[in-house]
Amino acid sequence: MPVNKVILIGNVGRDPDIKRMPSGTVCASFPLATTERGYKTKAGVEIPEKTEWHNIVAWQGIAERIDRQVTKGCLIYIEGKLRTRSYDDPNGGPKRYVTEIFVDQYEMLRKSNAANSQPEELPEPETTDAV
Repeated sequence: MPVNKVILIGNVGRDPDIKRMPSGTVCASFPLATTERGYKTKAGVEIPEKTEWHNIVAWQGIAERIDRQVTKGCLIYIEGKLRTRSYDDPNGGPKRYVTEIFVDQYEMLRKSNAANSQPEELPEPETTDAV
């Protein structure tokens, strides 16, 4: 039985981008950072921490809730599925591919504390000029 399920817990990299289509469809998208902690092996080798950036996409009611609740720096739990799409490079380059997590459900674990203190500095996500 095939399964396409992704579970992530991470920090929102920027405020969600909300798009409202003329048809009434709502879409929210934002980057999510998950970080593996660094450690030292038994042999004394330092393994640095590693941050992965994930493209998150939500539609309709979930997107509207994200618009009201989610901001940069929030810690959230996401369940969803992987989707890969392709598009032609607008500059005439090769076909590009982007992998996204389509949200089935999410839960706020911690709101952004930007008002009280500086959030942890994360590297900026790589962006694509997807159409």
